[in-house]
Amino acid sequence: MRFLARSHQFMFPTAGCNMRVYMKGVPNNKLEASSTGTVGATDLLIVGPGVLGRIVAEKWREEYPGSQIHGQTLTSDHHDELTKMGISPSLKGTQLTHKFPYVIFCAPPYGNPDYPGEVREATLNWNGEGSFLFTSSSAPYDCSDNGSCDEDTPVVPIGRSPRTDNLLKAEKVALEAGGCAVRLAGLYISLLSFESLNRIVYYQVSGLEMNYITTFLTCNTKQIEDAASLSITILKKKLRGRIFLGCDNHPLSRQELMELVNKSGKFSKKFEGFTGTTDPLGKKLNNSKTRAELGWEPKYPSFAQFLESL
Repeated sequence: MRFLARSHQFMFPTAGCNMRVYMKGVPNNKLEASSTGTVGATDLLIVGPGVLGRIVAEKWREEYPGSQIHGQTLTSDHHDELTKMGISPSLKGTQLTHKFPYVIFCAPPYGNPDYPGEVREATLNWNGEGSFLFTSSSAPYDCSDNGSCDEDTPVVPIGRSPRTDNLLKAEKVALEAGGCAVRLAGLYISLLSFESLNRIVYYQVSGLEMNYITTFLTCNTKQIEDAASLSITILKKKLRGRIFLGCDNHPLSRQELMELVNKSGKFSKKFEGFTGTTDPLGKKLNNSKTRAELGWEPKYPSFAQFLESL
């Protein structure tokens, strides 16, 4: 959810427990790809198993109960959590003994000095049999000020923005390796921590109490839940060299968003107003072509319908 822009496009009115263990006698810098030492036809490697990656793992397990799911991280801070979710964790740089038929790259670009290089390294762990998917952002589309945008909208020229340069170069790496990319509206900002989100909302909005913060977090979870669903749909299609777009086709300004919150009658305190922002307007995204080709629809067609479900 993008709280720092006047116009907001929702990504979507946005783990299993088959565990693996390290095997005796295997050095710390090596990790077996599965508990049997072989790779199954539906085994999955998640590079960057954060919020999105964990939901992907959960949904993948529902689709393929016998699959082995592996997660590659920058630090070991959350390895215990991942293991409890049935995701076998390893640190970046760990030598894997096998490549995987399915690989999804979910790590965000911020704090990464060589994002395209990280994607390239991830492609080396793909055996080319299933799918490789890079989760990108809608930022590369050359459209702003509430302009309309779809899968065919031209992208920002290389050299105009370091942020979009980074994403476009990473996408290119994935496509050249035979993988696909999905541009997700608002995804990376949705991954902010609770504390960061708390600060942002209170900086931007006056008159909100904690249940509003909780609501935004819930909405973000649903955004990412549908992002995971779309990602898995793409992986299962085993496509090559394609770019897709993920959004809910119902763009809202922040004002419209909060009017819906007030109108819902589900909260004890009314929204009073924004403190203002100097950020540029956003995009009005439409992914009808993606939906038609993949046969996919989000769980919540709009933010209004999400509110009705609460």
